[in-house]
Amino acid sequence: MKTFEQVILANANSIKKVIDFDISNDRLLPLDFTAQNIELTDETLADTDLFSNWVNEKLLKHSARYGIGGYNEHRTIYTRSAHFDTEEEPRRLHLGVDIWGPAGTAIYNFYDATVHSFGNNNHLGDYGATIILSYHIDGFQFHSLYGHLSLESLNELKEGSFVPAGAKIATLGAKDENGNWPPHLHFQIIRDMNGLKGDYPGVCKFSEREEYLKNCPDPNLVLSLQFKNRMPG
Repeated sequence: MKTFEQVILANANSIKKVIDFDISNDRLLPLDFTAQNIELTDETLADTDLFSNWVNEKLLKHSARYGIGGYNEHRTIYTRSAHFDTEEEPRRLHLGVDIWGPAGTAIYNFYDATVHSFGNNNHLGDYGATIILSYHIDGFQFHSLYGHLSLESLNELKEGSFVPAGAKIATLGAKDENGNWPPHLHFQIIRDMNGLKGDYPGVCKFSEREEYLKNCPDPNLVLSLQFKNRMPG
């Protein structure tokens, strides 16, 4: 059976954009949310406005349109919310890619899909408005999760409805509708939804890393086709 990587690369010419980006002029800025980033203090993380200002200042300083990063990244920023804590072991390993940009930024579907499910996961630190699409490419089935969206992005959605490649599907939400985060997209690939609808863990325990990464392939495989040599690495 083909892997996710093989399927995406074999259909590279049909993969559309996820977000507006001009490869001739726009820049991506890698953002590090691990313990190595000592600029992000507990005080900054506890205040979404301070956190947003930190992101915006970084983008402005580096003349970058978006910040990007996060797949398979062991992050300290989740200490800001009890949503990621468990008695045995906190969840800290990020399973998607984040693209940080202004609220209202348009988000697009990269390949023909159907609506799997959607919901408003409105806990502090959660996704807020969330859309999950289903894909079948060359016999390979998988899903993509788009989190931290505006609430209006959920309007008129219907499970099972067709979403063509290139269609605008959402906009980034402000902090009061995106789980109380600086505006950004959480983009995640999921092979098996395990019966879940409108939600799927975007962060796992480090002890469960191997299991979750197997079910959640690297979204950079899709994004790199749009961003080309602008991807961090």
